Amino acid sequence: MIHKDGKRTTWYNNRIINDPTQDIFNADYWANQKKIVGRASGRGTTWFVQLEQIQGALRHYFRGGFFGKIVKDSYFFLGWDKTRSAREFKLLLMLKTAGVNVPEPIAARAVRYYFTYKADIISERIVNAQDLVDLLQGSALDSELYAEIGREIAKMHSVGVNHTDLNIHNILIDKSRKVWIIDFDKCSLARGEVYKKSNLARLQRSFEKEALRANIHWESKDFNYVLDGYKKYIEEVT
Repeated sequence: MIHKDGKRTTWYNNRIINDPTQDIFNADYWANQKKIVGRASGRGTTWFVQLEQIQGALRHYFRGGFFGKIVKDSYFFLGWDKTRSAREFKLLLMLKTAGVNVPEPIAARAVRYYFTYKADIISERIVNAQDLVDLLQGSALDSELYAEIGREIAKMHSVGVNHTDLNIHNILIDKSRKVWIIDFDKCSLARGEVYKKSNLARLQRSFEKEALRANIHWESKDFNYVLDGYKKYIEEVT
């Protein structure tokens, strides 16, 4: 669903959000209701809020890199559908509909300021889950779980999504051994095979990097299990 109010546009999941006119993108709104259940710090603070059905992760969009030191959180406005919040919300919705294990999109907002805009998003928080770095610091994974990672990536690629930052921080495993892919900011639809190979190569480099930096329980042969799961899924659907 879409709600437009002057210079603000909100995209929302009406199964979860009943009233998009509420100040749901303000952490104080949730704090006043005593629904803040945690937070995580990175480029900005991500606030975890308790909703009726699931937990949500509220995040404001901040720029990174050198340019982000000059312009913290403003982006050139080229149309509502081209805002980062709208693109991520719609991409998550498409992936979720296709059966890929990604966070449920809850709501996204863009606020226009003449030629620029600022943006926020609320997506599902995957509870009782660890990213691969944390998990592999504790123990090694078995070949079946690596194959499930490859399978989930293949599902994502089968609907044409290019995850431009596919690394082992953005793959979660929950307590039921379910594989999740997260962080779709700046990701997009793509065609062909080049982006798929690029995604997998980036993921492999991420394993190699963390094996040196974080001393994770991983060997280069383990990536073959990821590729096996990937190829098996492709064979099943073609």
